[in-house]
Amino acid sequence: MKKLILGIALTAGSLAFAQTTTSSNMASTSPVRFGIKAGMNVSSVTDEAGLDDQGSKIGFNAGVFANIPVATSFNIQPEVLYSQYGDKYDQTIAGTRYSSARHLDYITVPVMFQYNVIPNLYLEAGPEFGFMVNAKNKLKNETDNNTINESGDYKDSLNKFNFGIGIGAGYYFTDNIGITARYVAGLTDIAKDRPSNSDAIRNNVFQVGLAYKF
Repeated sequence: MKKLILGIALTAGSLAFAQTTTSSNMASTSPVRFGIKAGMNVSSVTDEAGLDDQGSKIGFNAGVFANIPVATSFNIQPEVLYSQYGDKYDQTIAGTRYSSARHLDYITVPVMFQYNVIPNLYLEAGPEFGFMVNAKNKLKNETDNNTINESGDYKDSLNKFNFGIGIGAGYYFTDNIGITARYVAGLTDIAKDRPSNSDAIRNNVFQVGLAYKF
């Protein structure tokens, strides 16, 4: 699945670059647009062996972007976002429901190559660079709504850099307001010092939200 996502993203990026190169005399005269965006994350981590979801966690993302026309129907959109990753496990023991959540917060810098299928609808693909700012674990009794244990920040024991490939789409209802959706598949291991012959653990996230262009 990840190889397919990576192939699609690289192909889309190559097509965008080729279109930009061959259409330099047709470059759009539209101005650069700046904007803000925010939305919901549904994140998980996966292991290399089976690519099985380890449990999904709800978080949020929010930040700013610039939309830069580079050729007819093609834009580049760099973003800077605060984005909550991680995963969550739920289990019931003797009638009591417990949850264990891993909270991994990043400053992410996606660089999306966008193709406008129609003026208001675009498809996108590109890399995302992430820089960890916080890592905590939380064990909670969900039945009694009581936190049993919460770890301190342990990001120094993890790989602070995260790299992923994103694919997505968006639709603008007006010239300013749009809805966005994106899936980012992580390619780097979360662990800093992984034992040999153990499976790599990678971030994955599905994002939906709203964008506003000034």
